[in-house]
Amino acid sequence: MEYVYAALLLHKLKQDITEDNLTNVIKATGSEPDAVRIKALVAALGDVDIEAALKAAPMTMATPAAAATSATGATAPETATTKETSEEEKSEKKEEEALEGLSSLFG
Repeated sequence: MEYVYAALLLHKLKQDITEDNLTNVIKATGSEPDAVRIKALVAALGDVDIEAALKAAPMTMATPAAAATSATGATAPETATTKETSEEEKSEKKEEEALEGLSSLFG
């Protein structure tokens, strides 16, 4: 993963993604670069338009509650409205399942 991040960093800085540049970035992080992985990544990215790939990638916006959850590892507390909504959804789901069962009896 760090190799992909290094390639993205080089792309962001408008530097060529070469074996030497990737090696230097990996070394700068204090890790020992793996020459085979670097060669494979440079070869794989040779025909890729990184800018187009980044634009095509789905981006999700994190809600404040989701951001707090991912940052702390804790779950956000449920509000009364959230509990009521989920109970209503469960009730509706059960009703739909019951109706599907009846419809299968009568065709």
